[in-house]
Formats: sequence, structure tokens, C-alpha cells
Amino acid sequence: MSSIESLPPSLAKIVQRFQRATDQKRRYEQLIWYGTKLNPLSEADKVPENKVPGCVSQVFITVARTQDGKVKFSGDSDSQLTKGLVGLLIEGLNGLTPAEIIQLTPDFIQETGLNVSLTPSRANGFYNIFKTMQKKALESEVDSQ
Repeated sequence: MSSIESLPPSLAKIVQRFQRATDQKRRYEQLIWYGTKLNPLSEADKVPENKVPGCVSQVFITVARTQDGKVKFSGDSDSQLTKGLVGLLIEGLNGLTPAEIIQLTPDFIQETGLNVSLTPSRANGFYNIFKTMQKKALESEVDSQ
């Protein structure tokens, strides 16, 4: 189980925010808030290569590299809660290097308390989104060499 101390600061901050939410309703509101922070994804990015496999909702993730080798994700979903998961992950992983992203495990979702309130299909969706972001980070590493 990953401890909050071992997380990148951006992700640790998110986990702490959720830990302060006292009940499930607050956690859901928090999650939806992350979804509202996402920039709209262009229709041109909503292509099969960017679609997250194994999600009940339509989820799209794109990745770009900054000059200093950090990763910048964009994403969208047609479901409010899933969009929140995408927003949470983008907020937590943007600005990290591919190596930092690949080392992470998705266990931190348990630290947020969200895992107990996610349906099995949403929890599965979260893992699929996380794995897709890791895969895209790794591909961006290969493409930039």
C-alpha cells in the first residue's frame, strides 16, 4: 500500500483533500469539482487511439511533453463522475516525468476513501484510466528519444 509520503506532492495534496471530506457526499462533490476544472477536449482528440479501453463511459486521454520532459495530460468523459476521476488523475499526474508516473501504483485511491464509494465498474474505470495514462506517458518517453 502506498503511503501518502511516497506520493508526488500534487497527488498527496489531492489525497489529503479527500481525507478531509467527512462523508461520501462531500467526496462526490469534490470529485465532480475536479471534472469541472478540465479544459474541453477537442473533437479531433476524441479518436480511438485516445479512448480508454474497458470503461463503461466514453473516456479520452491525450498526452503531450513539455520542453523539460514533463508530461501534460488532457482528458474528457461523457460521465460526470468519470470526468471527475479523469480530472483528479490529470491534476495529480501533470508535471511529473514519465518515470515518476510509471513508478506510481493506483493504491492511492484507497487513501482518498473514494474506493469505498465507487461502484465496481467505476473503480475498474479508474484503474483503466490510470493504466492508460501510464502507458501514454511511457509512449511519450519513447517518442521523444
